[in-house]
Formats: sequence, structure tokens, C-alpha cells
Amino acid sequence: MRKIYVLDTNVLIHDPKAIFNFVDNEVIVPISVIEEIDKLKRDPTTGAQARITSRVIDKIREKGSLSKGVELENDIFFKVEIGYGTIKLPEFMHKELVDNKILAVTLGIKEENPDKKVVIVTKDINMRIKGDSLGLEVEDYETDKVNYSELYEGSYEVDVSEEVFKTFEKTGRIKIEDVASKENEPNCFFKMKNSGKAVSGRYSKTKKRIERMAFADVSAWGVRARNDEQEYAMDLLMDENIRVITLVGRAGTGKTLLAVATGLEQVVERKKYKKLFIARPIIPMGKDIGYLPGSEKEKLKPWMQPIYDNIDFLSENKEDKAGEKVVMGLESLGLLKIEALTYIRGRSIPAGFIIIDEAQNLTPLEIKTIVTRAGEDTKIVFTGDPDQIDSPYLDANTNGLTYLAEKFRMVDISGHITLKKGERSKLAELAAKLL
Repeated sequence: MRKIYVLDTNVLIHDPKAIFNFVDNEVIVPISVIEEIDKLKRDPTTGAQARITSRVIDKIREKGSLSKGVELENDIFFKVEIGYGTIKLPEFMHKELVDNKILAVTLGIKEENPDKKVVIVTKDINMRIKGDSLGLEVEDYETDKVNYSELYEGSYEVDVSEEVFKTFEKTGRIKIEDVASKENEPNCFFKMKNSGKAVSGRYSKTKKRIERMAFADVSAWGVRARNDEQEYAMDLLMDENIRVITLVGRAGTGKTLLAVATGLEQVVERKKYKKLFIARPIIPMGKDIGYLPGSEKEKLKPWMQPIYDNIDFLSENKEDKAGEKVVMGLESLGLLKIEALTYIRGRSIPAGFIIIDEAQNLTPLEIKTIVTRAGEDTKIVFTGDPDQIDSPYLDANTNGLTYLAEKFRMVDISGHITLKKGERSKLAELAAKLL
């Protein structure tokens, strides 16, 4: 049975092409949503998605009247609804709130279509609660949802025979069928165990074999891997054939430190890339601190401080503000650029080593925008903790980081590792586990 889906603003901001995902159904966008999108088009965080949404709807408008409705491909009927302004909500609900206007429109549509299922689609939890309390059907937008609890970790532990173990120890390679299925992900890692001993290798899908890691034990700006997962991450980060890497893990597991260290090593020391580009989304944890005085660099300083902290740790010079001095020196040489993620749209970055920190706060669309910025010979590393999301409309299952890790799972030039063991301090490890 055809359903009528009423879309909230946050769904279209999350995915401007969401309209086309409701195959064989009717899609309604209240006029108040269009007004809210118009207000958001200059917002530094959501402006780009708002403008894309406007262009998508304007393209639909060319096919017919939005007020009467337009027939789209895949038997989708789309309409912008301007009616139902007289629908009465409970007195305590403020009629001027956009959320309440959307609820009123949905109630009106439901009254006029008693034989059809009418559903509000929203990523706003409170909107879903209010809609449900008014007797409306409510859903989250789950088209790009990935089950984080079942996310591929990038590595496997397997028990092998003594013969297989000794062959790998001696030759540094073993056929994949001697250890696991041929359908395994490219660039996944295997920890092979036998009689209390263990040895690890990386799977080459093109060669159909597991090979000894080439970069697991290298030193990158004085940093070496401290555990198995960090060794796997180091092997991917230092391999120039791997172009997209996702590093997932809770606080203190070394995601950002390893990425920055290997980036500096390959840009400054080995000169494999022309520039190290580090960016973070500008999303505050808790209440925003408001506008900041000074130049662009001074404004961004508080947001980028974690990057400076990591470079400070990596700097051999232990005097105060060592990290800042290293950054200034590398920036003056054109080897390093640290900036807000807002400025990446529209750019093309060839032969660069790009690190996107806190990527769990990005939508799948924003992740797509970043990956499409990569020029020839560019490597992109995404780091983040899906359990620590500050964006109000994302969670561990719908953020861009987990989405990318899942979608690129079978891509030959990509790699993914979930880091589990905290290396920051015993206190940080306990806090991540217990709090």
C-alpha cells in the first residue's frame, strides 16, 4: 500500500536527495520546511546541504507545479504542502514553532487521507516523541544507516595449523584459502595463532594471499605502534597504495596521533606527498563559546588545539609551545595546513596527505564531498569515535565515518581498523571503559 511520507528539515539537510529514496510512495514537504532551509543556506555548518536541497527541489519544480504535485521516477509523487494552517494543536503547543507547524500539516494530511498510512520522517528525537504523542506514525531516516555494533573491524584472529604457522614465519606469505575465505575484505589483517604464539599479516586480494606487514614496525616521527591494532593502522597509513583509511576507536587509542605522525613522516621526511592537510569539523561539545576575536587563525585555535597537542607530543623539542613552533615552521614552508573543514568544499587537493579528525560528526553527504576533493596521488585518513558524537542529528549508526567504513569495505585501495586498546594513560583507558 502506498504511504505518504512527510519530511522534516533535518532529513533533507542530512541527505538533500532523500526525496528520491521513497520509491512507490508519496513525499510531502511542508512549506515551513522550505522556509527553514532558506534560513539555513548561509549557516557555516549546514549551508552547503541547504543550498543543495534547494537546487534539488527547484529541479523538480521544472517538471510541474509543486503545489499540485509532481510525478517522479520510481513512481514517487512529490508535493510542497502549503495548506492545513487551521488544524488545531493542543493549546500548550506553540503554533509558531516550525516543528509544530510540520506536525499540524501531518495531522491535516492524515485527516484528509484516512485510508493511507501517513508517516513523519525526522532525525529529531523530540519531534518523534511529540508526533507519537499526537497519534502520528513517526520514523527515523535510515536509508544510509549502518549497524555500528556489527561494523567490520578490519582484523581477524584465527587458529592455524603448525604447518601454516611455520610456512608464514619462514616465507612471510601464505595462501588465503589456508587461513580463511577467499571473500575476505582487501587489506584486512589476520592474527594467526598456534601453540601460544602469534604472527600477523595483511591480506592482498589481488595476490590472493596473506603477506607479512611491511610498515608495522616503522618509526614515524619517533612514534612506533604499541599494540596489534596500532601496527595494522601503521601498515595502512605508511602504504602509499592505500588511498582511503578509516580509523575508528574510543578516546586514547591513538587514532589522531598515528595519523599525524605518519603524515608528518611522509610529507616532511620522505617527501611522498606535497602537503599535510589537517581539518576538523567545527562542532562544539556542549554550549558554544560564541564568536572569537582575532584573525582567522586565532579564531580557529581553540578548535584545532587537539592537533597542536598531538604535534607538540611528537616534537622532540619539549619547551613550551613546541607544537606551535613546528606548525609555524612547516606552514611557512608550505608543507602543512591546519584549517576548519568548512573551507574544503570546492577545492581539489593533489598529492596531499589529508587527515579529517572527529569525522564521526560528519554526515554521509559531507564525507562524500571530502573524498571527492582528493586529487591525483592524494591519501585521505578519517579518524573518529562514533560513541562521541556532538551533532544533534547523528548517531553511531548514521554518521559519515561508519557509513564510509562500510561502503568502502570491499575497495582495494582502502583500509579500515578499529582500535580498541587505550594507550594515552591507564586513567584514560579506565574512563573510556567505565564511564
